[in-house]
Amino acid sequence: MIEVRLDGEEIRDKEQLHRLLAGAFGFPAWYGANLDALYDCLTDISADTRLVISHSDELAENLGIYKERLFRVLYQASENNPKFTLVCS
Repeated sequence: MIEVRLDGEEIRDKEQLHRLLAGAFGFPAWYGANLDALYDCLTDISADTRLVISHSDELAENLGIYKERLFRVLYQASENNPKFTLVCS
């Protein structure tokens, strides 16, 4: 299983978030660094992959309403792709 870890305390804005996700997952060059592109990439994952987000509460302080939209996309991707799992702490 592939495990990608993100620390919510280290993420300061959505641009940094998308850079970290793209690097950690090895997203293709066409990744658009937005929630639609994130969903597309996560639902294309074919190997068992887990995204573990620690300090997820801190994301709300740094991302505001974008955190809610982000988690909606992450949960939808995990529901639509059995190879992708989300774990938050």
